[in-house]
This record gives sequence, structure tokens and C-alpha cells, in this order.
Amino acid sequence: MTYIMNIVPQMLEGAVTTGQIFFITLCLSLPMGMLLALCRLSGFLPLQKLVAFYVWVLRGTPLMLQLLFFYFALPSIGIRFDDFTAAMLAFVLNYSAYFCEIFRAGIQAIPIGQYEAAHTLGMSYVQTMRRIILPQVLRIILPPVSNETITLVKDTSLVYVLAMNDLMRTARNLVQRDFDITPFLVAGCFYLLATLLLTVLFDHLEKRFSKYDNK
Repeated sequence: MTYIMNIVPQMLEGAVTTGQIFFITLCLSLPMGMLLALCRLSGFLPLQKLVAFYVWVLRGTPLMLQLLFFYFALPSIGIRFDDFTAAMLAFVLNYSAYFCEIFRAGIQAIPIGQYEAAHTLGMSYVQTMRRIILPQVLRIILPPVSNETITLVKDTSLVYVLAMNDLMRTARNLVQRDFDITPFLVAGCFYLLATLLLTVLFDHLEKRFSKYDNK
């Protein structure tokens, strides 16, 4: 127990980096994913194809490969990013592609009759989406967004390849220094706690929105 108390401050420092990556990615990729989804559902074919290609590339290649591309490949053509910026670019672009598909599926799940009714009432496309479609979409997409958010918590450990002092790298450094696997167990507890909190939060949101279905 004494050893755990001694390493917790260092583990918390790594957890801060992990938390920053998580929150920034979530705050940027969610609105970007929604924007991409709206572009993909627009009536402008070239834009639809461009977004579809973007989603195909980002979802079809590993996140680790994208991290390595931004940090190691781009400098070869004169484009350089520090490790944190490279990580954020890779994470935001990758997760926005996944959220794009989640939002797109949610929007397409709304019956076409609601669009037609809004058009009959003289509502514009933006008004229809904001007042009628998106509030319903939010309820539909909560489960898949919950899954992706929990996956994001675990994916933050991939920044290990960029030598960033996140939670996982801090744990490994302590294991190598002390020849003790306890830091890995502590790191596991951090990840489990984070996923537990997110699970409770999304369960609460799903129950709150489900109440409106019964009215």
C-alpha cells in the first residue's frame, strides 16, 4: 500500500495528459462529426463524395497509423507538429469520422414524413434539423456515442507511441524502474474508474430521454 501511495502522484500526472486528450478530442470531434454528417446528407453530390471518402480513409486505417503519420511522416515533407498537436489531429480526425456515421444513421432513422411535414409548414432545412430532427436524433444516437466515448478512453493509451507521458507510459516507466507490475494494475484501475463514470453518465442520459418516449 505504501508503494501505491508513493506512485499515485506520478500516475495522476500521466492521467492529466490522458484526460486532456480525451476531453479535447470529444469536444472537437462531436461537432465536427455532426457537420460532416450534415454535409454527407446534403444534396450536393461532390460534397457527399468528398465526405464519404474522408470517412472511408479515417475509418479504414488504424488510429495508431494515423498518429505515426502526423508525427513521423509529415515532417519528411516539411510539416512538423509537436507530439500533443499530432496526437490531437489524429484523434479528432479519426473520431469525427466515426461520429459522422453515427449522426448520419441517427438522422436517417427519422421518418421522411417529418421532413415533409416541416417543409409543408414552410420551415427551412436548418430550422427542420434544429427544431425537429436533431432533438430526436440525440435520443437515438446516445448508445453508440456512449460506446465510442468509452472506446476513446482506452484509445488514449495509443499516444504511448509518440513518447508522450500519458497514463500508460508513466505506468511502464515505473514498472521498468521498480521491476514491479503494480503500476500497471493502478493504471488499469484509473481506466476502469473513467469508464465506470462514463457508463453511469450515459445510462442516466438514456433513462432521462426514454421518459419522453412514454409520454
